[in-house]
This record gives sequence, structure tokens and C-alpha cells, in this order.
Amino acid sequence: MKAKWISGILSMMLLLGIAAPASADETRQIEDESIYDVLVDRYFNKQLANDFEVNATDPSAFNGGDFAGLSSEILHINDMGFTVLSIGSVFASATYDGKEVIDYSQFERHFGTEEDFVDLLETVHENEMKLMIDIPTQQLSSQHFWLKDNPEWFIENEDGTYALDTANPDVQDALIEVVSGFIQQYEIDGLRLQETEKLDTGFINRFSEEIKSVRDIYLIGDAEMEPVEGLDAVVLPGVEETLRNSYKNFDQDTSGLPELMENAEGKLIQADSLRGSRITSDIVEAQGFPPTRMRLLFTQLLTMPGIPVVQYGSEIAMNGKSLPESHQLLNMAVEKELIDHIKNLNSLRNSSEALRTGELEVIHEEDGWLIYKRSNDEETWIIAINNSSSTRNFTISADEIGSDKQLQGLFENDIVRQEENGDYKITLDREIAETFHVIDERGFNKAYIAALIVLYVVFMIFLWVVWKKGRQRRADEAAKTANEKQGEN
Repeated sequence: MKAKWISGILSMMLLLGIAAPASADETRQIEDESIYDVLVDRYFNKQLANDFEVNATDPSAFNGGDFAGLSSEILHINDMGFTVLSIGSVFASATYDGKEVIDYSQFERHFGTEEDFVDLLETVHENEMKLMIDIPTQQLSSQHFWLKDNPEWFIENEDGTYALDTANPDVQDALIEVVSGFIQQYEIDGLRLQETEKLDTGFINRFSEEIKSVRDIYLIGDAEMEPVEGLDAVVLPGVEETLRNSYKNFDQDTSGLPELMENAEGKLIQADSLRGSRITSDIVEAQGFPPTRMRLLFTQLLTMPGIPVVQYGSEIAMNGKSLPESHQLLNMAVEKELIDHIKNLNSLRNSSEALRTGELEVIHEEDGWLIYKRSNDEETWIIAINNSSSTRNFTISADEIGSDKQLQGLFENDIVRQEENGDYKITLDREIAETFHVIDERGFNKAYIAALIVLYVVFMIFLWVVWKKGRQRRADEAAKTANEKQGEN
């Protein structure tokens, strides 16, 4: 019911010109995107033909997910409103997560054929999304075919895998050649360098220049680090720890959130990553209730500055303390409430430039009671998150949002109107988040009333036409009856 109501609100906003969604033909920038992060092997098994020694009961083995499975269930991702699908590494690998690459020139056979990959790419584009893949370089297989001919390119890791020395010019040449050939052949939209913090910065810069000279695609990192020349975005330092500690239970210390948000513009923001544990494990350890915790977390993640990255399974509060436990098969038969909440938030974000790239102002933060504003010249939003164990309220002055306004709540169906003293008082129950759209009260009412008047006039005209036709029909029937009687006489 709430999902339909939110959709109705969005439709009305668009009708009145309050929010303008980005056109499907409009070129999006990285700041406009929201990324859904999956592992091909753990999403959905569609084809049995590529199930080579698959064991779905062993978390460390290939479980059977494939390109065809992603294609067949793409609507799940699209319906949630994500604009970029990141599918990890697709190259021939010794491991299900694609990190232990054997051959960059071959697709992993468990994932499917080249034709299956092309079909997935086309399906993603048909659904007006972008496709991103990972480039692993630091945990390659001991069977990697470069190792035999060029052992000096590699550094052996303690676990028996091998890392490419990305400071080596020959390694740079080889990687640039193979990846350039890949993006020339397949119209993918982005690359993510794995374990970016271990890579030579000179390599990153050169790699970026060479790749983007082939085609201007996204190039991002997967590590929390300071911005690096050549990368379009990196993960905001401290973002996972701050968000996890703030939302693992109620009455947490949220004092780190304002600074986090103020530094998030243009950065990747996430509470999980496919490199380690899930936030659900933190919530369970803190004896929190995952559905409520995740609802509050997603409200912040999808309305604060930054580029949200959401890992597969977060929409069902997937658990896992460490790898491979945190890489479970996605259960598609789940309760949809949290999924609908993500869908609604992404719908707002996709429709509102202010929520994607607008200015941020933290209005209030104290003891889990957080209020902030996102705005640009066209629109203003107030996001209120009560992550405490009691009902909270806060008064916003007219100087903050203007006079003769109203705050239209989109999730709890609240409307906050200006009080006699000119202030606006927001009240939220415990563990509740609300997204308020600041609108002109009189302007909105006039439009609403005008619509009602038009509807009323049309309805009255309809009734008059029906009445007139009915009257004419009765007159015609009476005349016909009279004529028939006259003929009988």
C-alpha cells in the first residue's frame, strides 16, 4: 500500500512540476548513479549446462549463478531503482568471486558463454541501466598464464595467490592492452579496480588515460581512500564504520554523521562491501532488529550526498560475519517491505537533482535525532531520522525553509504546516525516518483545489449529458408509444 501511495505522490509531483526525473536519454554523471553490487555466482542459477562441479551447499565453492540468471532476474534490480549493475569480475577464475583470475582473455565458464554475457549487457541497457565489471590484479591464481612466461611481473602472497606489480611498465602495458580490447569489444559502462589501495598510483593514472581514450567510461576504486587522480570515485574513508556504528541499534552515538555527510560529495558511500562482513552481523551482535535498522540506514544512504553502493542481499538483510559466509545465494522469495522502501527512496533520488547533487545542511544532530536539508534552486527536502528509543520533536524556523510552506511527508503520511509563530514542528516516533518535501502551501493548495474544481465540473457536465440523453430517450419512447396507439386506433 505504501509503495503505491509513494508512486502516486511522485506522479502528482511530476504533474505539478515539483520534481523532474532525469530523461532516459539524458547523459548521467557518476554523481547521479546508484550502484547495485553483485557476484554473478551468488545471484541466480538459470542454466544447468555451465554447472561444472557446482555445490550450492558449500559457501566456498561455485554455487551456480550465471549471466543468464542475472538477465532473467534483472527486473528485481531495475524495480528497486538502481542505475548501475556492478557484477564483479567475469574472467576465467579459480574462485567463485572471480578474484583468482587465470586468464583475462576468457570468460569464466561457470558464468556462461560470450553470447550469454552479450545478452546480459543488452538486457541491462534495454532496462536503461549501466553495466560495470571488476578488474582484479592482486590475488591472481598460481595458474595464471602470464606467470609462466613473466614471473618477474608477480609478487607471491602469503596465501599462495599472486599480485601483479602494477609499478612495472610491462605489467601496465599488458593490463592496458587486455582491458582496452575488452571494452572495445563489449560496450560496458564502467570498471572497478579491486584492492585499489594496493595499486601503484602512477599505474592508476596511466590506466585511466588509456582506457578513457578508448571510450569515456566510469573508472572507480573499491577501497576507502583519499581521491586518486584518474579515478572517478573512491569509497569515502570511514563511511562503513560510521554508518554501522550509528545504525546497528537505537540510541547509538551518531555524532560522526554530520562530518561524514559533509565529506561525502562525489564519493562512493556504503555500509557493506563484498570484501568483508555484512552490517546485519553488527546489528545481530548489538541485539538490534535488522528490518528496522536497515530501513533507517537506507533512508540516510539514499538521501545523503555521495554515490550509494548497495550490495546484493542488503535488501533482505543478508547476514555474514566473514567471507564466504557473507556471500550467500540471494533468496528471491522474501518479504518485500524493505525492498519497497529501497524502491521508493531510489525513485525519489532518481527524480530529484537536489537529493543527488544538491547542497547539504545539517540542521540538528543529538542523541540519535538527526535532521538535515538537501536543496537546490528548484526544490528542498528535509530528512528526519529518529534513531532513538523515544519520540522526538524539533522546531525549524521559517528562516530555514521560508514562510507559507508545508512539509509533505512521503512515508509516514505526515504533513507539517507552519504554526502561528511561523515555525514548523517535526515530531517522529522512535526508530522512524521521514523524508519531507518542502512545498508552497498556497501554491500546492491552489493546484489541488483547481484539479478538484476541474474534476467536479467535468463530473457535473457528465451528469447533465446523461440526464439530457435520458430525458430525450424517454421523450422518444413516449412519442413512439403514442404513435403505436394511434396506429392501432
